[in-house]
Amino acid sequence: MSHSIRYIYNEQTQAFEVDRLSARATIYKTGAVLLGGIICFLIYFFVFAQAPGNATPKERLLRHNNRMLAEQISMLDSRMEAQDAVLLDLSLRDNLVYRPVFGMEEIPAEERNAGMGNESRYDGFLGLDHAKLMEASARRVDVLTRKAYVQSVSFDEVKIYSSRAGDMASCIPSIYPVNPKTVQMTSPFGARFHPLRQAVIFHEGVDLAGPAGQPVYATGDGVVESTQINFSGYGNVIVIDHGFGYKTRYAHLKEIKVTAGQVVIRGDKIGTLGNSGLSTGPHLHYEVIYRGTQINPWNYLNPDISPEEYNKQARHG
Repeated sequence: MSHSIRYIYNEQTQAFEVDRLSARATIYKTGAVLLGGIICFLIYFFVFAQAPGNATPKERLLRHNNRMLAEQISMLDSRMEAQDAVLLDLSLRDNLVYRPVFGMEEIPAEERNAGMGNESRYDGFLGLDHAKLMEASARRVDVLTRKAYVQSVSFDEVKIYSSRAGDMASCIPSIYPVNPKTVQMTSPFGARFHPLRQAVIFHEGVDLAGPAGQPVYATGDGVVESTQINFSGYGNVIVIDHGFGYKTRYAHLKEIKVTAGQVVIRGDKIGTLGNSGLSTGPHLHYEVIYRGTQINPWNYLNPDISPEEYNKQARHG
């Protein structure tokens, strides 16, 4: 077995003499040195390297990149908030000004604010730093994209209607459905006591009583939406869709002179005044419907029109 050689001073002989270490002692000494080095390394790693400000260069770079990413996401959120405010203003003007002008229905908020669906599209953020922040931003981008798309489609529709703005004057119902000189209003729009049902019922139109068989005219340009022949209720009925949110209903007719899908012009003869359905005498029940709600037809009737002026608008064919 080999030995390591070292020299020690002998006080008795006052000379240096060779002192031989055993191999086992050498191994123990070497192991002690290595163990001490490992302990020092671990102390450095767990105490100094992990302490704030003492990270490794790679860790400092990663932390810097994470801070930059968080700042960029925050800036993106601020920009999206500004764009959301712009889209909100556009949607309000669209629903309250542009679409109502042309009789178009409002676009519901739930349709404008809908996301893209498919929740799995956000799974890619799981486990990442700032995962919740990134997912929230992604969802917001999707909602803004949806809002922008809906608004774009709406503006396209408004553009189409605006190109027909010149037709509005002839489509909006604005003349008497019968000659005003030959009829009189017997029931106005609003709550009234129904003579047959013996109850107070809201009257959704006006009743114009006159001789049976006289012509009934379309009060504006449009397309015949439907015709019905009944023996109760409104009796024989015609509904005309004038576009721009307007429809008109003509009830208790004696005859129907048009068919569903037929294009009519203001003043076209569409039927004759009668007494069909639930009625106490010859009269025309006339309604103006705007965007699905009955409104007072009196606001669209001109009682001061002369017979000559009326005959110019009423086509007696």
